[in-house]
Order: sequence, then structure tokens, then C-alpha cells
Amino acid sequence: MMKKQYAFVSMMTVATVGLAACGGSADKDSSKKDEFSVAMVADKGGIDDKSFNQSAWEGLQAYGKENQLKKNEGYSYLQSKSQQDYQPNLSRLARSGEDLVFGIGNTFNEDIETVSKQFKDTQFAIVDNVVPGKNVTSITFKENEGAYLAGIVAAMQTKTDHIGFVGGMKMDVIERFRAGFEAGAKSVNPKIKVDVQYAEDFAAPEKGQAIAAGMYGKGADIIFPAAGGTGNGVFTEAKNRKKNGEDVSVIGVDRDQKEEGMPEDVTLTSVIKRVDRAVEDTANAAKNGKLTGGKTIRYGLKEQGVDLVESDKLSKETLKKVEQAKKAVIKGETVVPEQ
Repeated sequence: MMKKQYAFVSMMTVATVGLAACGGSADKDSSKKDEFSVAMVADKGGIDDKSFNQSAWEGLQAYGKENQLKKNEGYSYLQSKSQQDYQPNLSRLARSGEDLVFGIGNTFNEDIETVSKQFKDTQFAIVDNVVPGKNVTSITFKENEGAYLAGIVAAMQTKTDHIGFVGGMKMDVIERFRAGFEAGAKSVNPKIKVDVQYAEDFAAPEKGQAIAAGMYGKGADIIFPAAGGTGNGVFTEAKNRKKNGEDVSVIGVDRDQKEEGMPEDVTLTSVIKRVDRAVEDTANAAKNGKLTGGKTIRYGLKEQGVDLVESDKLSKETLKKVEQAKKAVIKGETVVPEQ
């Protein structure tokens, strides 16, 4: 499938943050060598979730390659098995002497806020949420703008005038996806039916599959999941149904998920968030001493931080409509709702 991924323009700043220690003093390990080092804590979805965490880790790997570093020698990650691991993992990295520590995902907000107050010589960045603090940089995206384009695609390509949205949890970032998706779809067809359901989990593909089964079973033919690893279950259900002759599709999220839809080829397009470039650029900025903390940076269509993967599964009419809508958002002629 031919595709084009729109370029990303870096606009990155980072902050100095102190991560909280799990007991004991909040001092760094004095034996840590002088070379700059950066690490990330993945949420429970893991770095192979084919979505958000994986994109972040790819960004850190790109940073390592660019700076001729080896894994665990200048860049690394810690995996979380549950949300209870977030704070201990953040503290462990800060105490070990990491110069910059990322928390990947919106659910890190409370733990980064706590830990950052204790490790004030450590820089921290949170992706997908906003945390106060002079040593914290918050990196966010205008997901609603990318999802708006996905909604237009769904409304233009559906054969049943019935589509679906699966959210990981009902929170601000996911609501931006939902609001944009619904607004885009209804800008094409005000009467289109949009099913919405939340899995209450970002790492439960079986829940995603069950929700998708219900939506497809009731007549939806295109589903847009914004649910991390849970969304993989939506792809599983779509592929199973495609094998049985049903004409159903999935719109991917965070990264190009064409591969997730193979070999049944159920991926219609994907809303991409350049988490990889955000992480890479932030790490480079920190390494070069060009980071300032206490800031929130937002990436939207205008900043080329979110976009839609163009594919030959979309009709010329759909592509034209998407391009027109994109220009209107960038120019400020269309304001996409966030809730």
C-alpha cells in the first residue's frame, strides 16, 4: 500500500525535574559517570505495544543511534508491570544518575509530580499530560485535530453510515480523540451513527476485541480505537471478520498501524502522533543544554505533530476532503472541539 507520512517540525523544550525516591534520600548516585544519559519508563502496555510506548522507545533508539550510543550506555528504559511500578521506576532512574527521565503516558502525572520535587537536579519530561514544576516539561498533542481527519475518512468511506470509537479510558487525552472523531464524521454526515465505548484499560486486547465484536455486530463497519495495546484487540476482531467475508476496517492510532491489519489488510489509515520525534528531539535538546523547564508544548496539524497516513484505500474524493479540512484547521477557519 502506498502511503505518505507528513513531515514533522520539531519544536521541543524540556525541563529540569526531580523524581521522587522510594524511601531514603533523594540524592543521585555519586558514582554515576559524567556522560549525559537519558531513560524512559514505559507504562504497563510495554515497548512492543505497537502504539504509544513503542513509538516513544523508537524515538529514544533514534536518539541513541544519532549520538552513537549503545542501549544501556547512554539511553535505556524500564518496563512497568502495573501503575504501582511507576513511582519506584522513576525514582530508581533518578537516583542512578540519569540526566533526563521520561514518563510515557498520561497516567504518570501524579508520580512524576511527586518524584520531581525530590530530584531537583534531574530533568523530567512527561508525554501526553501536563505536570507543574520548574524541572518538568510537558509534551502534549492536539489529538482532536488528527482525529477530526479520521472522522472525515470514516464518514466518507463507511457503507453503513455507522462507525465506532473505542477509548482506553475516559480522560482528557482520549476525549480529545473522541470529540475530534465525532466532529469530523458529523461534518460530512450529521446523521451518522457513532458508537462510543471505553475499555477502562490500555493493556487489555481481549477487552478491545469484545467491544469491537459488539460494534461490528450491530452494524458499524469502521472502528477507531484510541486505547493503546487494548486497540490491538480491535484489529484482531476485524481480521477475523474479514476472513469470514465481512467488509470491516480499523483506523489506527499513534503510529502507522498498517502492519497490524495484515495480512487481511483491514487498516484503512492511521492517525499519527509523532511521539518518536518528540522524545528524540527532547533528548537532544537536554543533551545540548537547550532545555528550559516549567513549559507545556502542544503539537497539532500546524506544527506537523499529528497527521493522517495517506493510503490508496482512500478514494480521491476522500483525500480531497481531508486535505481541505486540514488546511481549514491550520488556517484557524475550523476549530476542532476537544470535549
